[in-house]
Amino acid sequence: MWDQRFETILRQHLPFLDPEEPLLGGASLRDSGLDSLAMVELLAVLESEYNVRFVDEAMSMETFATAQTLWSALSDMLGASV
Repeated sequence: MWDQRFETILRQHLPFLDPEEPLLGGASLRDSGLDSLAMVELLAVLESEYNVRFVDEAMSMETFATAQTLWSALSDMLGASV
């Protein structure tokens, strides 16, 4: 699973996800309110908070499809930067 910082950041960009509702790994981020503007904002926050840079291949709708796909891409970048 992911760390609490990731979930806190992600939840700030998901206006349709109730604060009491669990963030499920396979749930659609788009259905939870992540639109293209929020995606860009989320990308900037994740890069800043985790000190990583999303490569062009990672900036796709597939990467931002679910919390799990986003966390997997971020984890890969964190592993590469260590």
